[in-house]
Order: sequence, then C-alpha cells, then structure tokens
Amino acid sequence: MDQLELFDIPNPCIGVCQSNNRGYCLGCLRSRDERFNWPQKPASERSQILRLLAQRRARLKAKALSAEPEVTPAGSLDLF
Repeated sequence: MDQLELFDIPNPCIGVCQSNNRGYCLGCLRSRDERFNWPQKPASERSQILRLLAQRRARLKAKALSAEPEVTPAGSLDLF
C-alpha cells in the first residue's frame, strides 16, 4: 500500500533542459522517461526518483572532486 503524501512532490526541473550523451538531463539529472512522464507517475515513484537524483548528484560531485588537481600552498613542501 502506498503512503499518502500530504504535499505534492515538486518537479525537480531547474530549467536547464539539455541531455548528456547517456540521455540524462544536465540540469536535474533525470532520465528521459523520468522527465517526460513525471506528472503521470505515482507519488511513491516520484519519491524514489528524487532519491536517485540525490545519489546521482553525489556521484557527480565525487567524480568532480577526484578530477581536481591537489593544490598545495605556495612555498610548502609536498613530502607525500
């Protein structure tokens, strides 16, 4: 049985509607199906999509942080 949602689950769209090479939106990180069928999806599925989006954002953030070169302060010795 689905839990009754007291408030409507907001659409995560931020108005940046471009897809990457895998079909995920660069703005909200939803797949094509998740974007186009958002209004018809039950609240439980929309909640699950929001959880997936949080995971996708975390992976992208981790990937971006690992790709950044480590910066050491000027004049310090990098011994390790």
